[in-house]
Amino acid sequence: MIQNTQTIENILERMGETVIATTETVESLAQKMESLVDQIQQQEQQIQQQGYQIFALSESIQTLVDAQTESREQLTQLTYLIHNLVNTLSVQDE
Repeated sequence: MIQNTQTIENILERMGETVIATTETVESLAQKMESLVDQIQQQEQQIQQQGYQIFALSESIQTLVDAQTESREQLTQLTYLIHNLVNTLSVQDE
């Protein structure tokens, strides 16, 4: 009977140790998961910020293209006016 009691005590002790070890492992895994979740959230925020930066850059490029188009049109008009002025002066000199 004493032998059986000791065997049962040993089994229960091992089960307790196993439960404690399992609990510690689960807690460790939970902490690692929380860390991964935090990293993923940070990466999501970075991706979102990069998206905003890309949008802002696109808007800036479009503004630059529009300004360049307007400048080209003004340069074309100025070239036309200078050409007419030169022609007028040439005609007057003759």
